[in-house]
Amino acid sequence: MNVFRIAADMSHLLAIIILLLKIWKSRSCSGISARSQILFAVVFTARYLDLFTTYISLYNTFMKITFLVATYATVYLMFFKFRSTYMRESDTFRIELLIIPSVVLAFVINHDYAPFELLWTFSIYLEAVAILPQLFLLQSTGSAEVITAHYLFALGSYRALYIFNWIYRYYTEDYFDPIVVVAGIVQTVLYADFFYLYVTRVVNTRKGLELPI
Repeated sequence: MNVFRIAADMSHLLAIIILLLKIWKSRSCSGISARSQILFAVVFTARYLDLFTTYISLYNTFMKITFLVATYATVYLMFFKFRSTYMRESDTFRIELLIIPSVVLAFVINHDYAPFELLWTFSIYLEAVAILPQLFLLQSTGSAEVITAHYLFALGSYRALYIFNWIYRYYTEDYFDPIVVVAGIVQTVLYADFFYLYVTRVVNTRKGLELPI
């Protein structure tokens, strides 16, 4: 496993930890899209069902279980423990517009029609756009807390680092998966505007992120 893969995984783990700490410490899920979290839960569930059939390594198993547990814990906190703080009226992105095309694409463009392969492919396509409800929520409210901005930056960094991982693997292992690469690039592009705003308005001012509306 190369350094870019490890750095990407750690960035992903950091994003999830930041989000959970934000919700737990503030006792609020204000500014967080439950719809994005539901999509991530669907992504990890579809991708990691092979936990019951395939063992790759202790690291791999640990990370899969961690992402599953942490994401479902986030959904639980938002819909049950701190549901009164959930911004339901602003979190209105229609997630079926993301799920249905991802299902269709998984059946049209894939490596194999085996069940686990279709689920994996579906999860790749859906993950690429799962952040859209969160970005839509930020655009609707016009701002984000500093800690929420840190979460999104860490999450976006995870996918950006995976691009370097693919480049490294292409030159060292002759590995190239067009489905993964294209979906990853699309996901990174979705974060591009946020990255610019994060660096110019959060890092430089150390204040909350105000978005142009």
